[in-house]
Amino acid sequence: MSTTKMHDDELDINKPLVSRLIAEQFPDWAGLPLEAVLSAGTDNAIYRLGDDMAVRLPRRTGAAQQVEKESRWLPRLAPHLPLAVPVPLALGIPAAGYPFHWSVCRWLAGKDAVVSPIADLHEAAVSLSPFVSALQKIDITGGPPPGAHNFFRGASLASRDAQTRAAIESLNGIIETAPLIRAWNAALEIEPWDKPPVWLHGDIHAGNLLTEQGRLTAVIDFGGLGIGDPACDLMVGWNLLTPEARATFRSGVTVDDATWGRARGWALSVAVVALPYYLDTNPTLVAISRHAIRQVLADHADGLGD
Repeated sequence: MSTTKMHDDELDINKPLVSRLIAEQFPDWAGLPLEAVLSAGTDNAIYRLGDDMAVRLPRRTGAAQQVEKESRWLPRLAPHLPLAVPVPLALGIPAAGYPFHWSVCRWLAGKDAVVSPIADLHEAAVSLSPFVSALQKIDITGGPPPGAHNFFRGASLASRDAQTRAAIESLNGIIETAPLIRAWNAALEIEPWDKPPVWLHGDIHAGNLLTEQGRLTAVIDFGGLGIGDPACDLMVGWNLLTPEARATFRSGVTVDDATWGRARGWALSVAVVALPYYLDTNPTLVAISRHAIRQVLADHADGLGD
């Protein structure tokens, strides 16, 4: 992907800085090889440390709260999940001119599903549905509700209305906006979540899934972790899957029609917000967004979004 900065407030993070942080705070690891990892992620810079560790550093203030949250919760959630997740090993503190907490996690084998695409989306749907279902069954006591720490994933669709409409307007001339408005209006008419909150990843898409030999093996980047309406964790049905695989995914999760409809709205909202924002800096997220928009609009054209 492009090395152009994706955010106006993005920090300069480089190998010498990361080496200094490790040497000062975790000297036992100072002699290990360190290499930058290219990814489509927007909130964190990632470096591979030795053979079996990864260093993750927030790029901007908006992502800084994620590190401590993940360090607290992922060790508790991981044993209950059927796919591997990045369990933190150590928590670094601000130092060496770097202002945020940062983490060292266990390295997970595989490559993200953008670089190493999933061979069989039906098989991926079969793997994803129990992951989402298992996450929702974990005790939520003390879990963080939607907020700035997870870009308000799990909140109501209505809370995204102004942001979504502004993004659609900014797409005028790039794609046809009238169908987007109709689809968004339909999503807002769906009844909101009125049950107890559940755990959610918040950002499941190809860039946050790892594969080995074309098979899904891990889910990464829990910056969107929190508790709330589970609809946003179903977005993967549109941002990754085809209609056939989406049907398989839906059959594997316990979800009512309203939640499935809100999930479609979440997929549309996240896609139309990301598309103009990353249009010139992150082609991977642009491609994911365009796929999600096509899938949502196709559902509406087929009468599935009514």
